[in-house]
Formats: sequence, structure tokens, C-alpha cells
Amino acid sequence: METEAATLDGDRRRDVLGRLGGRSIVFVGLMGAGKTAIGRRIATLLDLPFIDSDQEIEQVSTMTIPELFERYGEPEFRALEQRVIQRVLESGPQVLSTGGGAFMNAQTRGLIAAQAVSIWLKADLDVLFARVAKKQNRPLLKTEDPKATLGRLMDERYPVYAEANVTVYTRDERKEVIVGEVLDALMGHLGQGQAQ
Repeated sequence: METEAATLDGDRRRDVLGRLGGRSIVFVGLMGAGKTAIGRRIATLLDLPFIDSDQEIEQVSTMTIPELFERYGEPEFRALEQRVIQRVLESGPQVLSTGGGAFMNAQTRGLIAAQAVSIWLKADLDVLFARVAKKQNRPLLKTEDPKATLGRLMDERYPVYAEANVTVYTRDERKEVIVGEVLDALMGHLGQGQAQ
């Protein structure tokens, strides 16, 4: 069931798209924050294409993210990630979900700042860890103490994520509620009232 805040009438959708102009909406944040799940819903509400940068990277390279990390290391992966994000952003307005480390690259942040509105989905450690602990495809968490590793990533990355245009606190709440909060925050950033 959608909440009142998670719907957009045609006029409001056109207004949001008009204020975005040719810019995309880019979700940033740590693994498990919900960038893909929330991004897909925002894309649907705005009738924009949705792209997950990790899926694009896997498609372009014909390798999984863990395979890329293992074979080429993180620096090479980040260089490929930057090229893929640049290509995606140049292809017109859409909703883009990025990998957790993408926004840490200064050049990628610059591309996003120039061509998109960035939205940080911020979450607490326990929420993130509960979400990512079930998945085995997180190369940065293949450590003796994955929760401590995730905590270190938060310490390193949160000050940089804070440079995003919009911050929305995500937690154990229905996705529709978070989507409504993202829409309200986006509209506030674009100089509009709340979603109706």
C-alpha cells in the first residue's frame, strides 16, 4: 500500500522533471542502504529509466564485482566504475544507484555534482549490517570481522557522503515511507513543497 507521500500526480511529476532539467538523480551511500530498491521506486514514480552502476559494470566487463576486485584490485575497479558512471550520466536524465565506494572518488563526485542531484541514503551500522550479512557478494566485507570493517567504512565515507545534495535517513521502515521522504527531500532541494 502506497502512502500519500509516495505518489505523484502528473503535474507534480512534470514540475519535478522540469526543475531537474537534464540532470539525473544519483543515489549514494554504503552497501545495504537501499539505493537500488529506493532508486527503482523513484524512477517509476518519475517515469525515468533506472540504472544500477554495479550491474552496468558487470555487463560491460562480463565479470561480477567480486571477480573484478579479485582479478584487478580496487583501484582498477574504481577507474572502471568512474568511466561507467560518466557514460551513464552523459546519456540523459535517469535515476542511478551507485556502488558504495563510487562517491569517494573526487572525479566521480565532480561528475555527479555537474550532471545530477545526489541523494545520500544514510543508515546506522546495525541496520546496514543486518541487510548485508545475508549476501556473499560484498568483497570489502570478506574480513575476519565484517561488522567492524563496515564500521570503519562508515567512519571513512560518511563525511564524504555528507557532500551529497540531499540526505535521507533510512532505517527499518516500509520502503514506501522512505520513498515518500526521498521525494519530499528532493522537492525541497529543487525548491518545491512536499509530495502530494
